[in-house]
Amino acid sequence: MDSSVSLWVLLLANLLVLVLVFFLVLALWRKQTSQRDDAADELNQVNQLALNLQAANERLERELRNAISESARGGRQELIQTLGTFQQSLVQQSAEATRTQNSQMDAFAQQLALLQKTLSDTLTLQVQQLSEANARRLSEMRGTLETQLAQLQQSNTAKLDEMRQTVDEKLQTTLQARLGESFKQVADRLEQVHKGLGEMNTLAQGVGDLKHLLTNVKTRGMFGEAQLASLLEQVMAPDQYATQHATRPGSKNRVDFAIRLPGRSDDGEPVWLPIDAKFPNEDYERLLDAQSRADVIQAELCSKALEARVRLEAKSMTEKYVEPPYTTDFAIMFLPTEGLYAEVLRRPGLIESLQRDYRVTLAGPTTLMAMLNSLQMGFRTLALEKRSSEVWQVLGAVKTEFGKFGDVLAKVKEQTQSVLNTLDKAQTRSNVMHRALRGVEALSEGQAAGLLPNEADATDSDNP
Repeated sequence: MDSSVSLWVLLLANLLVLVLVFFLVLALWRKQTSQRDDAADELNQVNQLALNLQAANERLERELRNAISESARGGRQELIQTLGTFQQSLVQQSAEATRTQNSQMDAFAQQLALLQKTLSDTLTLQVQQLSEANARRLSEMRGTLETQLAQLQQSNTAKLDEMRQTVDEKLQTTLQARLGESFKQVADRLEQVHKGLGEMNTLAQGVGDLKHLLTNVKTRGMFGEAQLASLLEQVMAPDQYATQHATRPGSKNRVDFAIRLPGRSDDGEPVWLPIDAKFPNEDYERLLDAQSRADVIQAELCSKALEARVRLEAKSMTEKYVEPPYTTDFAIMFLPTEGLYAEVLRRPGLIESLQRDYRVTLAGPTTLMAMLNSLQMGFRTLALEKRSSEVWQVLGAVKTEFGKFGDVLAKVKEQTQSVLNTLDKAQTRSNVMHRALRGVEALSEGQAAGLLPNEADATDSDNP
């Protein structure tokens, strides 16, 4: 620190010398302006002073550098000494703190061990006392539960016997009724199967006759009429259609079948819907033969021939059977097979042309059945309209009986719900007793029979 102070003093002295030299040069310069005759001498003096000043500055710089180096070296040594002293002090303080902490931890460990031992002894004593108290309470509860269980078992046994008897009676009645119905249904089905087998045999015998039937033109017509009659018999009542009926007044042409529709006139005369069966089998068979041979040209020719035949039959039906207002403004041509009907439908525009030009609608077996069902629904609607008062009376009676039936069902539901609630309560109590007796050791059957009375003894004790 002393060397640093001396260095700063020396630096200030040098600065003062430099200031003095500056003022001296300034004075000389001023004097030079006044005395121009001595200018050369003064200039030499100034140069000499400048050289001297430069030399002095160089010496001052060297001394200043040396002083700074010495000062830095001394400061580093002093700092190293100070750091060493501080490090030793820290090591001593850390060792002292470690010793103090170890002594405190030893004392805390001793206190903790003592506290743990005291707590363990206290808990052991409390657990022992609690176990003894629980044992006494469990013994008392076991005695109470055994008494209540015996009473509840006797009561449940009596109630279960009553419910078992009731349920057995109802089950026996229901089972007998359902078994009787099932056996009756099985017998009916077996009888139907037997009849079906007989019909199959009859059908197998009639296949040959049917083949022979289709080889004749007249018999083919009879086949179509027979199939049409079968469909009408399945859907319509006998008084809803007529057979071989002359739809035109004074005409001798008779249509195969005509459906009687309600008329709009006051005299009650019906309106007839003509239905005639047509079976152009030759054209259809030639078409099938060409298709089986993959002869496209011949198949197209046969298809056109079939179309021409159908158009001819439709024109004939219109001229013979359609006569409004005695008949509807259209007739139905029945084609007996679905294959023939499908081939006719394949001809583009044929159905629309027949309906537009000849007022004839084509129908296969399935289509005609749908038409007849629709007509039958219309007939039923008319019948319901005519007998609406009777229907309302029947509905009123049914409503009254249905109300009584609902009351009976409500009573049955209440009784059934009561039985179910009793069974649920018994099941719940049984589960509670089972959980309560889970820790009780079960006795053998012989010991249990000796302690508990059997059903006969219980019955004798209940009925002295």
